[in-house]
Amino acid sequence: MSGNVKSLLAGALLLAIGLVLALTGTGVGTPIADLDKIGIVLALLGGIELVVTIVAMLRSSRRTADRG
Repeated sequence: MSGNVKSLLAGALLLAIGLVLALTGTGVGTPIADLDKIGIVLALLGGIELVVTIVAMLRSSRRTADRG
């Protein structure tokens, strides 16, 4: 698997886990933070990972198309 595919999978996994925690973790507290807040942070990080990876893939495909 290429690095971009791994990044896409990691971003999608973080986004999915974050959404599950955000939607189901309401009212569950840990000594550090509430699970719903942790879920929101994970979902945001996963979304950022997906956007950055997609932009990188688009840029690399454009560079490849320009060369050929």
